[in-house]
Amino acid sequence: MAQSKSVTDREEIPQSHWLKRDLAGLAAILAAAAIGYCLFPDNLALLTRILSVALLALSLDLVTGFCGVATLGHAALYGAGAYAAGIAAVQWNVTDSMAMLAISAVGGALAGLVSGVVILRGHGLAQLVLSIAVVHLFHEAANKASAYTGGSDGLSGISPDPVFGLFEFDLWGRTAYGLGVALLLVVFVLLRLLVRSPFGMLCRGIRQDPVRIRAMGASVQGTLLKMYVISGAVAGLGGGLNALSTQVVGLDSLSFTLSAEALVMLVLGGTGSLYGALVGTVAFMGFEDFVSAANPFHWLTIVGALLIAVVLFAPRGLYGSAAALLARFKGRGG
Repeated sequence: MAQSKSVTDREEIPQSHWLKRDLAGLAAILAAAAIGYCLFPDNLALLTRILSVALLALSLDLVTGFCGVATLGHAALYGAGAYAAGIAAVQWNVTDSMAMLAISAVGGALAGLVSGVVILRGHGLAQLVLSIAVVHLFHEAANKASAYTGGSDGLSGISPDPVFGLFEFDLWGRTAYGLGVALLLVVFVLLRLLVRSPFGMLCRGIRQDPVRIRAMGASVQGTLLKMYVISGAVAGLGGGLNALSTQVVGLDSLSFTLSAEALVMLVLGGTGSLYGALVGTVAFMGFEDFVSAANPFHWLTIVGALLIAVVLFAPRGLYGSAAALLARFKGRGG
């Protein structure tokens, strides 16, 4: 009985402190963004890249952490958003930065719909295989459609207009970085509202017991597909941000490697919280950049050792384990 009560209390406490937690999360994002700008003013391109990949990790958390869908093909949604924004700028002369981001979200959502229909037909290992096949198909399609995508040479010539007609995209990357921070804040708030909504709770229920949810009359496949489309829109925004900041889109945005790294970042930070996706992205990409510069010949070995250590000693991820440890100390103090 005591154990059941403590579990219930842990579930109720976050609900009564949602606003405080979300405000603290927003404050932490702003503080980290400000610290990054002050410490690395000459490396804002990397920080903007981290922001765009953080959106990819958040989108992956929606389907993996909250719905329990195993996927190694989420880069297909990220790349679809990047190419949608790039093609709109180069082929259709849509150079308004906000319009390009909107188009990237639509492109990612459509890719999420198409890939979700395929991936959700499988379960377990079959689901992983289907997701790998999907990302390779997207990659090959972009490579063959070189008239629109530039193929292996990449899609260049993307020249977005100043944001709101005021802030031009400069060589130092300040505008792109500021846009990325603002975009991440807005998306984070919307996703926090989403996962706390009845729809988000339904997705959690499907992850825990899909048979019971189906017996209650809810559509499991339909719900998962809706979340996949939402996830695609978020990943597409990340791809669109990357296209705006670098002003070029390459096939690497549709690579299996990016999909695998996004999953590693999510596991590193902790699944099913959104915060873990952000922590894992910053930790992985920051550590990777530092180690590769310090030891360019053996940095992969060091990164691999870090991941093994986290999985063995912090199985809930960096954020998940830290949150559990903090909750334990609070319980003892109470």
